[in-house]
Amino acid sequence: MSLLSGPPRVITVGAELLGEALDAQAVPRTAVAWRPPLPGTADALTRVLADPRRAAANERAVRRLTTARPHLAGVRRAAEALDLPARTFLHAGPPITWDRASGPMRGALIGATLLEGWAADEREAAGLLADGRIALEPCHHHRAVGPMAGVVGPSMWMFEVRDEEHGGAAYCSLNEGLGKVLRYGAYGPEVLDRLRWMDAVLGPALAAALRVSGPIDLGALIAQALQMGDELHNRNRAATSLLLRELAPALVETAPGTAAEVLRFAGGNDHFFLNAGMAAAKASTDAARDIPGSSLVVAMARNGTDFGVQVSGLGSRWFTGPAGVPDGLYLGAYGPADANPDIGDSTITETAGLGGFAMAAAPAIVRFVGGEVGDAVAATRSMYEITLAEHPAYQIPGLGFRGTPVGIDVTLVARTGVLPVVNTGIAGRVAGTGQVGAGLVSPPAEAFTKALAALTKRAAIQ
Repeated sequence: MSLLSGPPRVITVGAELLGEALDAQAVPRTAVAWRPPLPGTADALTRVLADPRRAAANERAVRRLTTARPHLAGVRRAAEALDLPARTFLHAGPPITWDRASGPMRGALIGATLLEGWAADEREAAGLLADGRIALEPCHHHRAVGPMAGVVGPSMWMFEVRDEEHGGAAYCSLNEGLGKVLRYGAYGPEVLDRLRWMDAVLGPALAAALRVSGPIDLGALIAQALQMGDELHNRNRAATSLLLRELAPALVETAPGTAAEVLRFAGGNDHFFLNAGMAAAKASTDAARDIPGSSLVVAMARNGTDFGVQVSGLGSRWFTGPAGVPDGLYLGAYGPADANPDIGDSTITETAGLGGFAMAAAPAIVRFVGGEVGDAVAATRSMYEITLAEHPAYQIPGLGFRGTPVGIDVTLVARTGVLPVVNTGIAGRVAGTGQVGAGLVSPPAEAFTKALAALTKRAAIQ
């Protein structure tokens, strides 16, 4: 009877048509945000959510991810650190062949072939790659990650990051800077000259400095940088400064003749920390791998053609969909027609609760990728809907020191229809162009629905 004698109490769910009509009549209502699951996933969701292993497996996976303690332990050549097979390049994203490779991927592979001295010119390099005489394997298959094209050859120097909690290790190449660089597919003389200087000067200097300084706690450095306005994917200004503060005394001590040159190069490149941060994120997410029953995403990566994910309970298998073209800001006269589809392993930062997931910590990022400050905050808030935890160490001052959303769950993506937010650089689609902009991109939903379907088969086996 109280329902009949008192004012109506209205709850609206789903479509806003009823809610808008009630608002027009000044009827108070409580709006409940609700989205249908991704199309075709209802049965798979029911089966995966019923897997008795899932809750405990996800709890273990996210605990391992958030308790990892990544430390920068050294700088080593790829041939030594990664045990690369002969005549092999690593690349970003899921496996790909030359015939399906995008322009920037091909450009980076050609440049790396010239850098290694395996070809005399661009034409010969392309021929070797097209004929399969140079093998291609994903960075992720070798405990490594690479930004953009992510091409790694045996002579390249790599950051070595060790997880002092769980014992794992991860690697990433050194950052070249912005503009016309190998990772964006450029391979002109200025690109190769810079890489040769990095080979002869930068790598040895950093290696010697870290032997003197000892391991650097990257987790603590990332936590501090978040509170200084970085999100650790496309804004690394604070983190770069913090890292150089740790390295500078040892650099001066071990390489007095080149220390100024090295510090000038690194200090003039706000993205210098990115590669070390990527390796830290890789070490953290790798700690959560191979837990039966877990639906936690442990890798998201793109090769310029495909976007792929890996899931803790599904081993090293990739689940892919077409990579999308980012929506963002362009340099100079470049525009969307010049952009290549999304590329790079740097989405490992989002997988670890940074980057697009932490944009609320970095309001200035909108000047680089577009949008308004409110959009950055909204992006972070939306990621709490598809993650299993809040990172205990990576906190956002603007959200009352709430931990960043971390631990993407395939089932939550399918249930809500909310896709991970990724902020990224944009590579030119023509080989040799380099960077043309930066922006935001959404992964293809099918990568997550394919992973969900595979989880149903694993659940049925139990």
